[in-house]
Amino acid sequence: RFSCKASGGGLVQPGGSLRLSCAASGFTLDYYAIGWFRQAPGKDREGVSCISRGNVSTYYKDSVKGRFTISRENGKNTVYLQMNNLKPEDTAVYYCAADSFCRWGTEGYGMDYWGKGTQVTVSS
Repeated sequence: RFSCKASGGGLVQPGGSLRLSCAASGFTLDYYAIGWFRQAPGKDREGVSCISRGNVSTYYKDSVKGRFTISRENGKNTVYLQMNNLKPEDTAVYYCAADSFCRWGTEGYGMDYWGKGTQVTVSS
């Protein structure tokens, strides 16, 4: 019934940028914590970033700090992940998910609402 759909992925060169978007189906993102997660082939899912309800807190995986920025645009019911200075190791399917709390450190297993991810490929 409720889901979060990630979009905006694509193929970029190392050092390039992408902005991912998260859109809700059946609910309003403004009232939820929204996390970004990624999973590469043969790798475990990992938390990339999260923004709490009311934007009280933001969280980032250590390897993306200073390169990625999470933000809300409440009027458009959208959450973004701006990704700069992309590296080949950022290549993965990226997902967004919603819950009452970020639950940072659980790698997304506590998040309630998920949806289709978007492929990000960083290659020369």
